Amino acid sequence: MRSVDAATLLNGLNGTTSLAPIIGAFLSDAYLGRYLALAIASVASLIGMFLLTLTAGADSLHPAECPAADGPCGTKATSYQLAVLFMAFAFLVLGSAGIRPCSMPFGADQFNPHTESGRRGINSFFNWYYFTFTAAMMISATVIIYVQSNVSWPIGLGIPTALMFLACVLFFMGTKLYVRVTPEGSPFTSVVQVLSAALRKRSLKQPKDPKQDLFDPPHTSAMVTKLAHTDQFRCLDKAAIVASPEEVRPGGAAPADPWRLCSVQQVEEVKCLIRIAPVWSTGIIYYVAVVQQSTYVVLAALQSDRRLGNNFHIPAASFTVFAMLAQTLWIPFYDRLLLPRLRKMTGKEEGFTLLQRQGIGIVLSTVAMVISAIVEDRRRAIALSQPTLGTTITGGAISAMSSLWMVPQLMVLGLSEAFNLISQIEFYYKEIPEHMRSVAGALAFCNLALGNYLSGFLVTIVHRTTGSGRNWLAQDLNKGRLDLFYWTIAGIGVFNFIYFVICARWYRFKGTSN
Repeated sequence: MRSVDAATLLNGLNGTTSLAPIIGAFLSDAYLGRYLALAIASVASLIGMFLLTLTAGADSLHPAECPAADGPCGTKATSYQLAVLFMAFAFLVLGSAGIRPCSMPFGADQFNPHTESGRRGINSFFNWYYFTFTAAMMISATVIIYVQSNVSWPIGLGIPTALMFLACVLFFMGTKLYVRVTPEGSPFTSVVQVLSAALRKRSLKQPKDPKQDLFDPPHTSAMVTKLAHTDQFRCLDKAAIVASPEEVRPGGAAPADPWRLCSVQQVEEVKCLIRIAPVWSTGIIYYVAVVQQSTYVVLAALQSDRRLGNNFHIPAASFTVFAMLAQTLWIPFYDRLLLPRLRKMTGKEEGFTLLQRQGIGIVLSTVAMVISAIVEDRRRAIALSQPTLGTTITGGAISAMSSLWMVPQLMVLGLSEAFNLISQIEFYYKEIPEHMRSVAGALAFCNLALGNYLSGFLVTIVHRTTGSGRNWLAQDLNKGRLDLFYWTIAGIGVFNFIYFVICARWYRFKGTSN
């Protein structure tokens, strides 16, 4: 494939895999519960990995091998081969739909949020969950990719398949130990009811005294915290106005028609979702910078000097490990050394607030794009002015600049994720009502999905608008201007940070009512 097509397809595939958790989160919160959703998704992932391994191991399920470094491959996959491959992807997407939104909230469910030790446990859990996640990804990006590139693709895919089987065994072994939160029905039905009731009663006057004039029956749910009334989005309060006595059932504990009258609790839950939306939207633009480490960073590495010693070449796809390394080093340092000191200085349990950490992450991602632009400009200049080290399989000359010069930008990008991604997930988990927490786990991945789609759209637009002249994203990066593409993303990041600051200053954290 051409590099532009490959980058666009990869963005689309990653986006679909990251968008699927929204559906899984809905089914988990409404019907299945997090345990059953995880069980189904784990088995689906195992089947997907097994099929993917077969596509590499069975000669009939993949195209013939490329000729030895003699130009681009000409053999294309057959329809049957592609069908098996995409069937494997379908099972992996199904696994992603359940594992991504549910695994972290399910782990956090094992702590008691009503005790100090439980609250501290939840705060540390998010950090250490992401630490183990990135550590596993580092192994994947080094050991597994090395085996795939230099030993055997079937073995390289068979190892994670075997590990997925082990993960399933370990998960089901702990079945009797888990705290399981029972789903209370679709949370989205309540959201639609509030919007419907507010629309029907839009002509009513705003209540003078919300405590007296709004329908606020006794709170009976043991799982969901009672929310205090807020004065934001007061138009939604009309959904809780009792327009006539007939709207309330005898005893006053329930509405006669939930589509015409809603409780204050329901209204405040909808307000929580609306308040989160602007902050959430900043993550979409943030991920445009993050996803570059799996697309054009890899392509730039292919056209750089990847030698390490006399006989070893760093696999281009393994460069993402440097971003993960920054995360795995930072998380234990922050959680064990820096956080206790920040607690004493700020008097806050989490040290930096969740919004502050997200803002720091956005700034660091912009800095990473600036560094990327400077390094890419240098790589290209050396390739055009000094002797090259040969050509890639696509015909691009390999610059004599060491690929290790790309490590700083990846480390900064990894540090950015350690600040932004973890705090995003924790922010959604704490601010969204408890019966929607699987949705909270899916929101960050939804950001990643839309970020991939936006990145793919941006690649397509830049390719088409600059293709008639000097294409910024030419197949041979030495003939393009990838550095200007990075500068564009950095500029977008600056505007995103300004937008985030406005959203963060406007945001009001969820309050509870006794």
